[in-house]
Parts: sequence; structure tokens; C-alpha cells
Amino acid sequence: MYVSDLALTDFRSYQHVVLSLEPGITAFVGQNGQGKTNLVEAIAYLATFSSHRVAGDAALVRAGAERAFVQAKVVRGDRPVLLELEIVAGRANRARLNRSPLTRTRDLLGHLRTVLFAPEDLALVKGDPDGRRRFLDDLLTLLGPRMAGVRSDYERVVKQRNALLKTAASARRAGSDGDIRTLDVWDAKAAAIGAELVAARVRLLRMLRPHVQTAYEQVSGGQGTAEVAYRVRVGSGDAEEVEEDELVDAAAVETRLLEAMRRLRSREIERGVSLVGPHRDDVDLTLGGLPAKGYASHGESWSFALALRLASYEVLRTEHDLDVDGEPVLILDDVFAELDARRRERLAALVAPAQQVLITAAVAEDVPAALTGARLDVVNGTVGRGA
Repeated sequence: MYVSDLALTDFRSYQHVVLSLEPGITAFVGQNGQGKTNLVEAIAYLATFSSHRVAGDAALVRAGAERAFVQAKVVRGDRPVLLELEIVAGRANRARLNRSPLTRTRDLLGHLRTVLFAPEDLALVKGDPDGRRRFLDDLLTLLGPRMAGVRSDYERVVKQRNALLKTAASARRAGSDGDIRTLDVWDAKAAAIGAELVAARVRLLRMLRPHVQTAYEQVSGGQGTAEVAYRVRVGSGDAEEVEEDELVDAAAVETRLLEAMRRLRSREIERGVSLVGPHRDDVDLTLGGLPAKGYASHGESWSFALALRLASYEVLRTEHDLDVDGEPVLILDDVFAELDARRRERLAALVAPAQQVLITAAVAEDVPAALTGARLDVVNGTVGRGA
């Protein structure tokens, strides 16, 4: 799989730009603020409908414009597919596939698969749980686009349930118990959809685990053992010891979630938020049996973050028909400037064989020799062939 053509209109800093790309390695070279990251961000956004730089869509639309357009021709096997996405800040996006409008925008997902490495990945190790949850959920969506619907449904249910909890909290402060019978209905919905999401996450972690261990050894030079595990958290973040085998059984998870909701209902009403469910869970990352967050050095943390992305790439490769789909597109956004020489060379050797690698760098010298290929210079939003 590779992107052969890219066109952006009013996306980030670009009023309009059209590019032709080839399989293999392409480096976008330019000083900070010139627009090189905007190009690869657009490609990754087409694959996941999320940005590695911002949480919302508003920043993706060029200042002064009402909407942005991203178009890409993707070659899968020997079949080109045209993907088009219209991004309207504050409103639902619209999509077309091979110029035909799609009733559901999420039906565009799955036609392009990317794995993106960026400086922000350090937060996977050192940051809050929401980044690790999003890492799993984005990968689930790439593996099976229907999971986008599961995620959306769960977010909608939790939002409605939180509104009911806030209403119950207000009634309690006013000296009334209020009518909380509707909560039982939303408890059941949250537990059913949440259980599906938890079970899918844990199955994914099982697929990732051996690749994370191998990739960490390769990137770090064999220094330490990296482990990943799913951690159920309830209440104010308290961890519950749950056997992994129980978490891959959606029915068992649903029962556990319902029991926890009943047990914590009073606390949930008091706080007006849902304290139970996959939106509270975390992924434990350990090195040599110690939590990576707080114990790992800067270099070790970087190695772990890179291992998570490399493991994602391997899972996407092994779970799809490479003869039909090809490999995921690899994107390395200003990564090499963050790495020491050893990690830089090891990472370059690992990604060089990929079908398509897109790199951004402030200076050409940041790109290792193992990744020599096409070069596009980006200056003030203008993209041209480099030397």
C-alpha cells in the first residue's frame, strides 16, 4: 500500500497543494513552521480521522476558510482508490470514495492504513492514560473499521449517562432522590458496549505483546524487557486485579461492569461522572518489572514508544493480506532529531524495507543514510523536488 497522489485545499497552512509520491522513501525537508508536518498529518488523518497534534478538527482548517479538503489516491495491491474527505470545524465531516459520496464518513476508514512516529509519542510512556487508550483504539479502528462505530456509540452513551448522573446529583442536593430509574437503562447500554471495547483492546494487546518485546530489544540494543498489560481502573483510578482471560470474554466483562456501576452508583451521583468503564482504564508499561513511567530514562522511554509503534506496524502487516493491501504506510515526523545516534540507526534499519516511508526533517542530515530516497523541500508552504 502506498499513497501515489495527495491534494490539500485549505488544510492547515495550505491554500492548495498537489503532490505526486512514489513507493519507497520520501523525505520532506524544511525548517520548522514551513508546513512539512501538515502534509503527513493530512495523510494520517485520512487513515484514522484523528490528528497526532490536536484533539479537535478546528485547527485543521486554514485560518479564514470554512472547510478543508484532503484527497489522496492510494494504491492497494494493483488497485488505485481515491479517498476524499471534507473537514468542517464543529460539524460532521463528509467523505467520498472513488468520487461517490458515502452515507457514513467512517466507511472511508480501512482503505488507507498508516503508522505514524512523532515526538508526541513520548507521551505514550510518560503521559496520561488517555493517550494510551487512544493508541489502542486508533489501532483497533485500523484493524477493523467497525470499531469506529463502537467507540462513537460508547462515547455517546457515557455522555448521556453523565448528564443523568449530574441531574441526580442536583436532585440530591435539593433534598430529593430524583427519578434515577432511567440510569438502569444507560447502565446496561454502557456495560454492553464498554465490554465489547474492553475485550477488543485486550485481544489487541495480546497480539501486540510479542512484537513490543522484540521491537524494544531491537531499538534499545537488548537492554531490558518491555511488557504491556491491560489495567482495569474504577472509582478515582483504583486498579483492580483482573485475570486477562476474563477480560477477553465480553459477557464476563459486561457482568463485571454492571456490578461495579451498582457498587459505585452513590459515588458516581455525588461526582456527576461515570467512574466505571473503558474510558477509565489504562495500559501498564513496564521495563524489567518496574513501571516505565517514573522509572525509565529518557532514552528507555523513547525506545518503548518506538517499540509500541513498530509493534503496531507488525500487527497491521500480519492481520491483512499483503498481496491485496500491501504494508501500512510508515510516517516518521521529526523523529530522528529526537534520538541519539544508536537509536537513530537502529530505527532506520528497521523501517527501511517498508513499502512506503514518509519522513519529515528540519535538515537533510537528520535523515540516516539507510533511508536515502526521494527528497521534497518545503519552504513557506511551497513543495519542490530537492537535490
